[in-house]
Amino acid sequence: MASRSCATPGYICKCLDGYAGNPYFPNGCPDIDECNLLQNPCSNGGVCTNKLGGYDCPCKFGMKNDGRGGTCTDIFPIAAKAAVGAIGGVLLAVIISFLVILRKEKKKANELYKRNGGPTLEKANVIKLFKKDELMPILKNSNLIGKGCFGEVYKGLLENKLVAVKKPINGSVLESEQFANEVIIQSQVIHKNIVRLIGCCLEVDAPMLVYEFISQGSLHDMLHNNNNKVALNLDARLSIAAHSADGLAYMHSKTNIRILHGDVKPANILLDDNFIPKISDFGISRLIARDKEHTASIIGDMNYMDPVYLQEGLLTEKSDVYSFGVVILELISRRRAMHSDNNKLVKNFLEAHKKQNKATEFFDKEIAITEDLELLDNLASMAVECLSLDVDQRTTMMEVAERLLILGRSRKV
Repeated sequence: MASRSCATPGYICKCLDGYAGNPYFPNGCPDIDECNLLQNPCSNGGVCTNKLGGYDCPCKFGMKNDGRGGTCTDIFPIAAKAAVGAIGGVLLAVIISFLVILRKEKKKANELYKRNGGPTLEKANVIKLFKKDELMPILKNSNLIGKGCFGEVYKGLLENKLVAVKKPINGSVLESEQFANEVIIQSQVIHKNIVRLIGCCLEVDAPMLVYEFISQGSLHDMLHNNNNKVALNLDARLSIAAHSADGLAYMHSKTNIRILHGDVKPANILLDDNFIPKISDFGISRLIARDKEHTASIIGDMNYMDPVYLQEGLLTEKSDVYSFGVVILELISRRRAMHSDNNKLVKNFLEAHKKQNKATEFFDKEIAITEDLELLDNLASMAVECLSLDVDQRTTMMEVAERLLILGRSRKV
């Protein structure tokens, strides 16, 4: 752009408006920065902005008109500004409150994590510790698959795997080191007939446990739920009994520390796609030292509970044996054990055994065919041995598992 003009002939040169200097030299007329003059050239409230040969006076933010030809005026009236200010103040207060709450929640989560044995489990490094936020999407009513006195069970995807999340009722699980030690023991129980513990969440009042998901539900549902009743032949029932016994025998005899289930029942025997059983919910039982077998309170389902344990509070391996005897009776009769009807199922079989009568009338009609009655009688006799009120006369889970295995093999010969 030219910054000077010259008249001809015998020319006279001068700098153009907005430029100053010696017009007779090349580039001798530099641009004047009007915005740096002593007096602000924008007299009507605009903000001076320099440009070649002049300047502009755009209005400040929140004002309108161009500032040179007219006065810059506020776009928003005072009332609107006050409203915006008030809204801004409220939003600021909300943000600050949210941050305070977030900080408190984080502090509380850390406290719960420590209280529930987090540092101990970190050092053990044997189980995955999940954050509360990772499990919350699973804990929806639509994912609820089970509910009982212990708590609720939800099905969901976690790290692209189907899992069962157990959310206990507050106060129904052990705290601190006891809980941590029990989780460590559970995580080390690896057996094809025991549900595997994957991890836990400690940032809540009652720690949540994450287990592998078992697809077909419980043996209880298979036997008694009319909406989910499945035809089970004798071979399938014998296989379920044998594998379940093997899992319990492993807990009693083949782990580093003796593990007592304390609540053996069909609802705690889950079945996978191939109807292979897996023992679940032994977390509510206590890992009892040899010199401390008496429990502070009675745990378990009354329908399957050992009467000796009920009277004396003495939980032993034989308590699980008694409960498993009731499970065998349910398998061969497809009748529910009910404490409320004076344990009629158990008493019927015990009475028949006492009178040396066959229990044929109590067998499930689906499997009570002539060629299988001898096997069913053997199973009934085994159950009766498990149900003896003389604890010393009861067989062990290891013996039960071995005998069931032999019976199963005899079917295949």
